[in-house]
Amino acid sequence: MVEHCSRFHNFEDLRRYVTTTLSNLELLKPESSQLTLRLLTRCGQPCGVYFCLHGPRQVKLTAIWETDANTILFYGSRGERVGKTCLAEAPVLEVQAIACSGIAA
Repeated sequence: MVEHCSRFHNFEDLRRYVTTTLSNLELLKPESSQLTLRLLTRCGQPCGVYFCLHGPRQVKLTAIWETDANTILFYGSRGERVGKTCLAEAPVLEVQAIACSGIAA
C-alpha cells in the first residue's frame, strides 16, 4: 500500500488530487471519467467525503477523506485499500463546497 503526505489549501485542489490518484490506479483519463461525491456524517455532523470515480466497463474506484484523522484512503476496483495520504494541511470541510461543486452528490 502506497502512503503519501500532502497539503491542500482548498477543496478543489483536494478533489483534483483524488481524481488524478484514482485515475492512475486503472490508467484512466481523468477528463473522461465521472466523479461523484457524498458527504459522510456521524451523529448528524459532517465527518468526511466519499469519492467515487466511474470509469468504463462499470469500473468504480473510491476514496474516503476522513476529516477526523485527516487522511484520504484509496480503494481499487475490487474494494481493496491501495493507498493512503496523510494530510499535513487540509481544507475546511464545507458542506456548501460539495453541494455547489456541480458534481453529483
